[in-house]
Amino acid sequence: MSQRVKVILNPYSNRGGAGRDADVLSAALNAGGVAADVVLTQKSGDGVELARQAKLDGYDVIGAAGGDGTVNEVVNGIAQATPEGEIVGPLAVFPMGSGNDFSDMASLPRGLVESARIVHAGHTRDIDLCRATVHEESREFTRYFDNNMGAGFEAQVTVESRKITRLRGVAIYLWAVVRALRQYDQPHFDVAWTEADGQVHQVSQRSLLITLGNSRRTGGGFFMTPDALMDDGLLDMGIAQSLNTPRILALLPRVMAGTHRNHPAMRFVRCTSVCIATKMPVPVHTDGEILSTEAIGLSAQVLPGRLRVLC
Repeated sequence: MSQRVKVILNPYSNRGGAGRDADVLSAALNAGGVAADVVLTQKSGDGVELARQAKLDGYDVIGAAGGDGTVNEVVNGIAQATPEGEIVGPLAVFPMGSGNDFSDMASLPRGLVESARIVHAGHTRDIDLCRATVHEESREFTRYFDNNMGAGFEAQVTVESRKITRLRGVAIYLWAVVRALRQYDQPHFDVAWTEADGQVHQVSQRSLLITLGNSRRTGGGFFMTPDALMDDGLLDMGIAQSLNTPRILALLPRVMAGTHRNHPAMRFVRCTSVCIATKMPVPVHTDGEILSTEAIGLSAQVLPGRLRVLC
């Protein structure tokens, strides 16, 4: 009996390129021997509900066709329909976004035919999934992430990148950095984290940003947490001290090369959970999607081996 496959395509990924390549995806599925039901999202958030319903409807494989934001929505939808403690998935990824950080860091192929063949073969890998709770003045909410979460300047860059329409790939984020530098006020963070041995540590300081990595890369080319592993049961956290504009610009090439691990302004730790509070509202993103621009706190924990990916 053949497996039932649902593929959720975000036509707006890659500045609309994914929608223009919808026929390419269909041809790739056929070439890869995969009979799939393909459905298109209409607006932000559709991927969550479509994936949740697909899981409830008993599909054997649920695919995300788009970028990191699409993968994030599909993962969240599957997770919402999965009982607590059970494996989330299997997830198939068809990288059609501008950055494709998750698929690259999970060593998945860029080609759509190769992606379809992976679905047909059925081999899987279990990696870590992360769950975050964001606190605002009047509400709190929970969101899963598979690749990266950022608070502060990193998220402000994501905010600015959404306003840029004429660039592609890493160039979007480089120009967004320049835009963010013009107006970002670096907040004071109180951070507490728990290490694998149960020890709790704290730091309180004015910071440029806090980044949480399940993988090494975000933004299509920024190795924010250069030593992160997707299956070690730990989150890599980077805390950047408050920096002036020249020092931020000097640090940027090292972040893109992943050679900033010993930079004096950076502190890296590995943890199983983290709690962050701030005295002024800050932007927060997960997997390149803005969750809030008014967060006053957040917490995150790693769920070891909870996400099953076709590979």
